[in-house]
Amino acid sequence: MRFLLTIVGAFALHNAAMAACPPAGITRADILALQAVRGEVADHARRQRLAIGLTDCLSSPDPELRERSSQPSVRIWIREQKLDVSTLHNLRVSQVAAIKQHDPAGFAQAFAALVLADLVGADSVKPFLGESHLAEIMQAGTTYLSGLRDYRGYDQKEGWRHAVPHASDLLTQLARHQGIGKKNQQIILEAIATQLYAAGSQTPPQFYQYSEGSRMARTVFSLAERSEITVAEWDAWFGAFVVTTADRNASKPELFARRHNFRSFLMPLYISLLESKDMAQRERVLASVSKALQQFGAMAAG
Repeated sequence: MRFLLTIVGAFALHNAAMAACPPAGITRADILALQAVRGEVADHARRQRLAIGLTDCLSSPDPELRERSSQPSVRIWIREQKLDVSTLHNLRVSQVAAIKQHDPAGFAQAFAALVLADLVGADSVKPFLGESHLAEIMQAGTTYLSGLRDYRGYDQKEGWRHAVPHASDLLTQLARHQGIGKKNQQIILEAIATQLYAAGSQTPPQFYQYSEGSRMARTVFSLAERSEITVAEWDAWFGAFVVTTADRNASKPELFARRHNFRSFLMPLYISLLESKDMAQRERVLASVSKALQQFGAMAAG
């Protein structure tokens, strides 16, 4: 038994070492230097190793390493098709695992969502994800947004967490992906509705203040560009956001938070739809959004 515990302990230490940032063979200065060159790494093999190694820095509390060097570099390499398919799948596996694993510090899951968003976006351009891979990302992303209760945004020392906006960015890429059918589109809407109600129900109630509402609005706007969800279904979804007269007149913190959060979601969506040149999209959704805004005491017409 002692031998087994020793092996288990050694394995845990090995995993901890593997999760080190900077990764083995790379210095902090090496990572920070990527900012100046916009992630340019001429050596193809080294770029693959860096992409995989830098994911360990996505959970770092150091914003210079996490959000100013590692995540932007990985994003550039994914979007500019500078990573091998095997590297892309390595990122998929590690970041699906990361977004599923609760992180009290609040960095790993939020930044895993950004990497997964870039992978889904890249797959829309040049497919490499299988149906099961897409389904796994879909399940992980919607579960993450639905269950999020971490509303920390920007910290002067540690930088951004931004969990709800990052999760929304992932769902936006999924909403645009042609491999996501109507059933999954409706699951995305369920996740957004759950999140909208959740924030105001916390103790104390949470008021969206870091673009949470507008980023979820972007997701719904992307879904509304597609034709699978019918006008009646959109009307039913927005119509479920009911505010009673008693609630509208009540002076309770949780109700103030709920009204604020729904308005911060509905208003940017309403404005985006007004500006949209896609008349079919406007016909599908605009009237329902206008009615929902009026439910929450914001005047809207058209």
